[in-house]
Amino acid sequence: MLFLFLSGMSIFLKNVKLLTRVKNMEPQKQNDGVRYKLANAMKECMRTAPVEKITVKEIVETCGLTRQTFYRNFQDKYDLINWYFDKILLESFEHMGEGRTVYESLVNKFEYIQMEQLFFRAAFKNDQQNCLRDHDFELIQEFYTKQIESRTGRKISTELQFELEMYCLGSVYMTVQWVLGYRKCTPEELAHALTESMSVRLREVFQKLGLI
Repeated sequence: MLFLFLSGMSIFLKNVKLLTRVKNMEPQKQNDGVRYKLANAMKECMRTAPVEKITVKEIVETCGLTRQTFYRNFQDKYDLINWYFDKILLESFEHMGEGRTVYESLVNKFEYIQMEQLFFRAAFKNDQQNCLRDHDFELIQEFYTKQIESRTGRKISTELQFELEMYCLGSVYMTVQWVLGYRKCTPEELAHALTESMSVRLREVFQKLGLI
């Protein structure tokens, strides 16, 4: 009887935890819905004015929300840009993961960036502390590291990690230059240039793993 009681209590507590988790997720979904609405309004404003000229008043009027709602979710318009940048950056890496090779992955990422170019450009342009570039670097380094380690079944060597970090830093820099309009080329051309610029050892590893 005691065993049945304890088993029943265990199941009950698990169900309570599950319900609590679901309830806690609901406000987060609602908040994200409001934030996406504000982000879309920001995008509309960015079509006709530079970021520095856009006011919170214009953003909320575009989407029919209040200033109080805006400030419950963001500190200022740059906080909004950074939040949405993080969302679309992660989305770009999901597209990148659909590619079978480094080239295909980069083309997928750059085509997605091109669709959200207004926000990427605004985010990089106003990234005075390089926080967004660092975030992009961390994600792309993690992406390639996982690709290598999952295919080899072992941890990446210190030497290869060093070369990968150098490649990823250069890749992020060239991507930012492209987004800001300093480098004129198509997503395919940029992907090809970055694929061809790998170090000899890194290229050999990617070739052996079928990633090039």
